[in-house]
Parts: sequence; structure tokens; C-alpha cells
Amino acid sequence: MTTLTLTQDNFDQTVADNDMVVVDFWAPWCGPCRSFAPVFEAASERHEGIVFAKVNTDEQPELAGMFAIRSIPTLMIMREKVILYHEAGSLPGKALDEILGRAREIDMAKVHEEVAMEREANVRNGSDEGAPPS
Repeated sequence: MTTLTLTQDNFDQTVADNDMVVVDFWAPWCGPCRSFAPVFEAASERHEGIVFAKVNTDEQPELAGMFAIRSIPTLMIMREKVILYHEAGSLPGKALDEILGRAREIDMAKVHEEVAMEREANVRNGSDEGAPPS
């Protein structure tokens, strides 16, 4: 499967329309990003049913800012609109496969319940800090 290019214009729709989205935040001048690109592309071929996408942080600084990207490459895994994994640095293919396998095994009903409880607690406390983006 070919990786998608995400922009502010298609990000929300891509996340809304797909159960699981893996995002690589990168820049063309970044050596580790260029080294990770073939690993990311190969993983997209191995994992049917998962959308693999890239955000060029030079071209999409607002999108990178929305997720507080401070270092690249940064990998983010979202499932059912919830961020399950967000970490800077490149990974070897085997490690990426393991993380994707664990993300697929997570009980999302339980995650959504925990997110709802956290939001409710934040509302009671008069704060929405710590609540994941909706």
C-alpha cells in the first residue's frame, strides 16, 4: 500500500474514515527521516487494513504544532481517533511491526471508556488539560 501525504486539508477526514492510521512526521532535510522512510513504506506493504501516512513538517507546520512535534522523525499511531502511540525517533522494521501488533490488540472499548472518564473528571475540575483531542 502506498503511503498518503497528510495535510491540514485531509488530516481529519483521513483519521475519521479509517480505523487505524500510522503517521510519520518528517522533513526532507532530516537524515534519520530519510533512513526511516523505507522501513515505514515496507511496513505499509505488510500491514493490510492500516493507513500509513506522512506529514512533511516543513510544509505542514500547523499540523506538526497541533501534535507538539518537537523532534523528527516522530511516529504516531491512532486508532478510532485516539492516539495510542506517539514517540520521536526511527524504529527498525521488527520494532514497528511489534508496536503495530500491540496497537491492534488493544481493547478500544476500554480505551474510549477511560478517555470519557478522564474528560468528565477534567470538566468537573474546570480544566480540559490532559484530555486527548477529539
